[in-house]
Amino acid sequence: MKNLPCYILKLIIPTSAFIVAAFSITLCLLGSLPASADEDWRKLHEEVQAGRIKPLGEILDGLLQDWKGQVIDVEFEEEDGRRLYEIELLGSEGQVVEFEVDAVTGELIGIEGNNINGMKRQ
Repeated sequence: MKNLPCYILKLIIPTSAFIVAAFSITLCLLGSLPASADEDWRKLHEEVQAGRIKPLGEILDGLLQDWKGQVIDVEFEEEDGRRLYEIELLGSEGQVVEFEVDAVTGELIGIEGNNINGMKRQ
């Protein structure tokens, strides 16, 4: 670090301290997750392994064949006895569109958002 100009060192040191602090906070937050969240993920994994629901990767591959966008959020929910993946995509014009996909069949059930047609692949 002897060859680095002084102004770069001033940038590196605060940035490093910030990264260490952010990492420490993240570890604390992860350590405080309820045991039920871990149990939910284990059950979900077992459902996929048993073939009762489709893996998320397969669902995303199918969705992104027909729709353009960047995945920004994924949730797994059960509504009215139906298992769903709720997937949010960010479009090229800044629009956020939510897709509901049946986790058992892979069928696209619903779409909500603005400028949906702008995300459809042709």
